[in-house]
Amino acid sequence: MKNTKILFLSILFAVLFFTACEDDEPSINESQVLVEYLGEYVNTAPFPAMITATDVNSAVLTQSTGMYIIDIRDAATYEAGHISGAVNVAFGDLLTHYEENALGSKETVAIVCLSGQGASYGASLLRMLGYTNVKALKWGMSSWNAATSTPWTGNVGNSKAAFMVTEAGTKNEEGSLPEINTGKSTGETILRARVEELFANGFTPATITKDDAFTNSSTNYTINYWSQAHYEVGHIPGAVQYTPSASLSYSQELKTVPTDKIVVVYCYTGQTSAFVAAYLKVIGYDAKTLLYGANGMMYDTMVSEGGMTVFNADTEVHDYTLVQ
Repeated sequence: MKNTKILFLSILFAVLFFTACEDDEPSINESQVLVEYLGEYVNTAPFPAMITATDVNSAVLTQSTGMYIIDIRDAATYEAGHISGAVNVAFGDLLTHYEENALGSKETVAIVCLSGQGASYGASLLRMLGYTNVKALKWGMSSWNAATSTPWTGNVGNSKAAFMVTEAGTKNEEGSLPEINTGKSTGETILRARVEELFANGFTPATITKDDAFTNSSTNYTINYWSQAHYEVGHIPGAVQYTPSASLSYSQELKTVPTDKIVVVYCYTGQTSAFVAAYLKVIGYDAKTLLYGANGMMYDTMVSEGGMTVFNADTEVHDYTLVQ
């Protein structure tokens, strides 16, 4: 009886001891681990990583084995006309397709979409994983041929030009990082889980239209991803300027981005902001890229100001071959 009592007390002590040890183990701040792992990704060239239609066409004409083209448009649009050799892959399958086909062996993997924006978002996710041969086709298929140029030719405009302001928005005070919970413990594994989730979610949830951006500008946190000089020309009311390739890493101003608001990022074209939105969403921010950027809101102002990236159909739309 005495031995039984001693055994019982020993087991109880062991259970309490190990439970206490588990309680003493520090919880992992996943977002902290992740941003430290990503380092200066958002500030390291090439960011955004783009390739022109001219360069892709040169590879097609020379039948370069170093170029691999992925077209993420829907199947019907792809079949109506695509780049020779391009493989049609759904956005959500990009990561799987890249890895199953050992595309790290290619010199360049060009992702193609309608306008360059969805491709930029996908390319950013892949590049964060270390797949640095991935680039987005600048302007998407809109730059390839007049027959596929409507996504851009139909979306440049000046509908918000009169509503832009020059008064500076108030930058948020530095706060905490978002909370994410993948159940992983290392930067590599946390990143992998986040990227897989975002590919599964698709590109649309990471986007916002100009109308919605203006309607909700007082409740969203809007990031103007331009130089200070261009920001002063005119911006969305309340928008706050963040300097490209300088502001948004953890060592700089990342922690000024709020965790309790929708974060709208806009640039000139929606392509750079798609790269940025992917980075912010991986970390856990509720970030959205503003489709077509300022080109869709204040095009003439951008042209007259100069120095801003604008879509010029006369120079950007080519007559490269489409195949079916």
